Amino acid sequence: MKQMMTILLTIALTYAFFLGLLFCFQRHLIYHPDKNIAAPAKYNLEGFKEYFVPSSGGVTLQLWYRTAAHGMPTIAYFHGNASNMGERAGIFAALAQKGFGVLGVSYRGYGKSTGSPSEQGLYDDARTSIRFLTEHHHIPLKHIILFGESLGSGVAVQMATEYDVGGLVLEAPYTSVSARGAEIYFYVPVKLMIQDKFDSLSKIGKVKAPLLLFHGERDETIPIRMGKAVFAAATSPKEAVYFPEGGHADFDSFVLAEHVWEFAEKYRLTTP
Repeated sequence: MKQMMTILLTIALTYAFFLGLLFCFQRHLIYHPDKNIAAPAKYNLEGFKEYFVPSSGGVTLQLWYRTAAHGMPTIAYFHGNASNMGERAGIFAALAQKGFGVLGVSYRGYGKSTGSPSEQGLYDDARTSIRFLTEHHHIPLKHIILFGESLGSGVAVQMATEYDVGGLVLEAPYTSVSARGAEIYFYVPVKLMIQDKFDSLSKIGKVKAPLLLFHGERDETIPIRMGKAVFAAATSPKEAVYFPEGGHADFDSFVLAEHVWEFAEKYRLTTP
């Protein structure tokens, strides 16, 4: 009996130590930034300029910006949890080719931005980027489309609850980071431990802007059922494009850009 109690105590202490490590290093599991980034021209992004602007907490935020063609809205692009803006050069170029203005946002800790990522930090960086458009470039909110990719979908949803923007585009959105984390780490009380929840499901119903949602039916990182749950909870007007052969981040950038252009035309986000 004593030996059994010793074994159980050892298991309990080991598990508690494991939980402690997960709690302390949880943000390393969520965010995977890459600071190795070149200038926009190195990615063949013509017309894009690089800016460095102050964000909250003394952070310096790196932005890539290209002005819109006449009558076209500007897209504020919030990327996923891995790498940096350079990996999104394809979608930036495709959107720019359609005439959209494009603002690429490098979250704190990513690319040349200083600081360390967190949920509230990413929200502050997104607010900074929107002010960059509205205050420094005098772009009305109704001429801004928020585009959230994967992790960035949670950032875009939060911003769409705060700002009366023209449209919201979500690529591979989750219901919440905590819900997906609980599925992956089913042996851990994730919902009790996690600091950065990004609870889009509870917020999406508050969004008034038209919604366009993309999701791959073979997405193993964020299952399509999560995207469909977010879509179901959203208010109209809304539309979704599901790709039968699509995974998590393997969409054709020009196909997405074409859908976004049609979306902007449909909801009169472009002007003659």
